[in-house]
Amino acid sequence: MRGRLVVLSLVVVGLAAASGPVAAAPKAQITVYAAASLTDVFPQIDAGQKYSFGGSNTLAAQIRQGAPADVFASANMTLPNQLNASGTCSKPVVFTRNTLVIVVPSSNPAKLRSIYGLTRKGIKLVIAGSGVPVGSYTLQVLKNMNLSGPVLANVVSRETDVREVLAKVALGEADAGFVYATDVRAASSRLLAIPLPKRSQPTILYEVAIVKGSKNREAGLEFVADLLSTDGRRALKLAGFGLP
Repeated sequence: MRGRLVVLSLVVVGLAAASGPVAAAPKAQITVYAAASLTDVFPQIDAGQKYSFGGSNTLAAQIRQGAPADVFASANMTLPNQLNASGTCSKPVVFTRNTLVIVVPSSNPAKLRSIYGLTRKGIKLVIAGSGVPVGSYTLQVLKNMNLSGPVLANVVSRETDVREVLAKVALGEADAGFVYATDVRAASSRLLAIPLPKRSQPTILYEVAIVKGSKNREAGLEFVADLLSTDGRRALKLAGFGLP
């Protein structure tokens, strides 16, 4: 009997060796709801995930209604903290920062040089809606500069996310818009950025959280860890984002 057991053990070991190393379990794909300004950089950090980009406020509303998101990355701190307070998301963490600029077509037909030029009559300005993070940051800048009245009088449309503002300016449908510095960098061949005075800049911090009820929590945590890793931060920095 002992001899038979030895032979059986040798057979099992031989079969295992013949079959080669055991393949690792495939990494679970997650669904990431992320601010539109992250459209270019997130796939560079992890191309294997499913992304839904848009206005952070719209994405947050969809998550509240039960949208199948695993991770939520917002262009502000307010929305993730609200979702956390309602038990919809885990405690969010800051993973990057940004700055606001004025964007104009590369030809700059309105000959704009600073934020004060936006007060001229006839200027066509496009901004994001006040519920969108970039829209609220825009209003904060104008308030800081005491320019809300004359500049907002030139607004011709309010968009649902920052990429729509960018598109309107790139297509020549507006003389200028307010966007993140990273968005202009991604389309530098068609657009120019006009910096804002430092005293006007709002604090723009991005937060990420795991959606409660996610069936891929571990994979979601791995994605967040990738954002905070050296490689993740390097990718964000190369795209023009700042460290938290």
